[in-house]
Amino acid sequence: NYKKINKDLGDQKNMSGRVNGKMAFVTGAAQGLGEAISYMLAKEGAKVVLADINSEKLKETEEKINNEFPGKVFSIKLDVTSEQEWQDTLAFAEEKMGGLNILVNNAGIGEGSSIEETDYEIFQKVMKVDTDSVFLGCKYAIPIMKNYSPGSIVNTSSIAGLIAGHNMVSYNTAKAGVWLMSKSVALHCARQGYKIRCNSIHPTFIDTPIIEGMLNRSNLKKEELKAKLAKQVPLNTIGDPDDVAYAVLYLASDESKFVTGSELKIDGGISAM
Repeated sequence: NYKKINKDLGDQKNMSGRVNGKMAFVTGAAQGLGEAISYMLAKEGAKVVLADINSEKLKETEEKINNEFPGKVFSIKLDVTSEQEWQDTLAFAEEKMGGLNILVNNAGIGEGSSIEETDYEIFQKVMKVDTDSVFLGCKYAIPIMKNYSPGSIVNTSSIAGLIAGHNMVSYNTAKAGVWLMSKSVALHCARQGYKIRCNSIHPTFIDTPIIEGMLNRSNLKKEELKAKLAKQVPLNTIGDPDDVAYAVLYLASDESKFVTGSELKIDGGISAM
């Protein structure tokens, strides 16, 4: 039995095509986590529409992934705060891929500081990009996805959506909203019998271009900053984009067919403290 278990584990490590035939729409796909998620889904067999407001970087990412997996990805510019653009881009995705059954609401920003120091305009901006966009994405994707079920919605929250910081009032609020909204969407889809699951993911510090933004606000070198952040994590390291991409892959695939309304923490143990 022990030998059989080890053989099964070895087979799992060599798995491929885990989302063969799936059709995915990923926001914030031009770089960072969105790029890693899109690459992973294409690598594992899905067609993917990349959406981002940064059209120049978006095209570069589309070409990069298509060079490795020809014809797997398409791209379209999307302002995730625009209701009309959501409707137009999802229609584009359905037409290009022949359907839609994976939605990854990944676009997000982090601005502002404490409750006293954050301007209301900044608070509203973060809520629009981080939370309103998830509402719009789910609202307009579900009527399409239910025709191509089984489907999966994965919403990128953050460990900051579960654990507060004194200087993160906008981000904490927005990401907490994504967390609970995901549960409401999951229950709605289950009640309607749509065969669409909805879950949230909650990463902590990940080695993405966001680190560059943090560097600009500090006097540290990149490796010094990464080491400082790692000290806050029980595993004593920050995450790689693939750590998040593999989590999304699992939730997007039929391997997680009995998982909905859940939150998956990708935090190196921070939330366990």
